[in-house]
Amino acid sequence: MVRIVRFGVSMEEELLAQFDGLIRALGYANRSEAIRDLVRERLVRHEWEEGEEVVGVIVLLYEHHKRELSDELINHQHRHHDLVIATMHVHLDADNCLEILAVRGPGAEIQRLFDLLRSLKGVKHGRLAATSTGRRL
Repeated sequence: MVRIVRFGVSMEEELLAQFDGLIRALGYANRSEAIRDLVRERLVRHEWEEGEEVVGVIVLLYEHHKRELSDELINHQHRHHDLVIATMHVHLDADNCLEILAVRGPGAEIQRLFDLLRSLKGVKHGRLAATSTGRRL
């Protein structure tokens, strides 16, 4: 069973009012839940910065008709098979595809792979969703 610890936080009244407004808008039940999420978010960012094993999702929107782009994307995924653990390809319409890659490894290596894939000619948009393996949260 997880032990819950209570502690106090001091801050300016206006800052707290803004925080309370934000957590209401986001649907949090209370400040504790919102603060726990903020702490976890910072811990995950620290894992990425420190080069620990992390996980994430790379999402790429690209032109289906761009010559050899599909092959290039697949070749990069094979070259980085140690990082890419799963993929999904979605045909959005006659012209656009969505490639979704689940990735796992050191944060800096995942970031480099994302930057490489996003920069390919014909990739319209890319996003990296970074998270933790959960072992340290």
